[in-house]
Amino acid sequence: MAMHEIDLARHSPLLDPALHVWGWEIPVYLFLGGLAAGTMIVGSLLAARAGPRSAAARWLLFAPAALLSLGMLALFLDLSRKAHVWRFYLAFRATSPMSWGAWILLAVYPVSLLAALAGLEDGEASRVEALLARARLGGVARAARALAVDRAACLRRANTALGIGLGVYTGVLLSTLGARALWASALLGPLFLVSGASTGAAFLLLFRLAEDERHAVERWDRLAMGVELALLALFLVGLSTAGEGSRQAAALLLGGRFTAQFWTLVVLGGLLAPLLLGALQGRLALRATAVAPVLVLAGGFALRWILVAAGQA
Repeated sequence: MAMHEIDLARHSPLLDPALHVWGWEIPVYLFLGGLAAGTMIVGSLLAARAGPRSAAARWLLFAPAALLSLGMLALFLDLSRKAHVWRFYLAFRATSPMSWGAWILLAVYPVSLLAALAGLEDGEASRVEALLARARLGGVARAARALAVDRAACLRRANTALGIGLGVYTGVLLSTLGARALWASALLGPLFLVSGASTGAAFLLLFRLAEDERHAVERWDRLAMGVELALLALFLVGLSTAGEGSRQAAALLLGGRFTAQFWTLVVLGGLLAPLLLGALQGRLALRATAVAPVLVLAGGFALRWILVAAGQA
């Protein structure tokens, strides 16, 4: 009698002859989406602080829309039926993470751009209006600016909430695919959120923030990296103590083919080294450099690239 085996982890060549279906586009999309989310959150936190803000802090609130557009371009390139992308917006399914994600992506644009307009000074807003006037959108820009200024506090809160939703969604997108043991963890959503917040803070630190703004962003970045280290540890412990499929998935990062990349690029290079550099800069009163932020950004990208690749190994 033939025996039929049900492989819950779907690591069967009879069921899944070709596991590797996602290429470079997906980790690029996840990274840029998380970076946009982190920039929205950290930028809104800066905007909520009392006192004047630097020009960089004001203008960088426009960055999430640009970052997300690049990420969605990568996602669009991955679609096999590109002409059908509009179908995502014909309905909303409350039980579908992809449906939530599609509408969150759409909502980010008006909210983040209005929040950015609200934070500009009058002279800066006039330059934006003059630029858009060339495309006969000057009146729209003035009306949007007036609306944004009247509702600045509400827009900051909405921008933060959408940033959190976008950051969590980038992890939930993987965690709902339970057939891949490495991704079948509820911790991926929080992990990608704090990683996005950390990379968003690092992105802001590459620009000329005021001294008090820089200190605040560095403090938030260190907090996010500490939480990320804790979530990574819980993620690996959870996989290692679950079923056989999960233990085999954890082994990819704990002695398997992705171990060197994960521990070198993500843990050491992307988290521990920036934390150490930040501690040394504070204790020795060293001048801030771009080394730590660049390492954080590289580590955030490596985290997503490795998890996507290892999940399909």
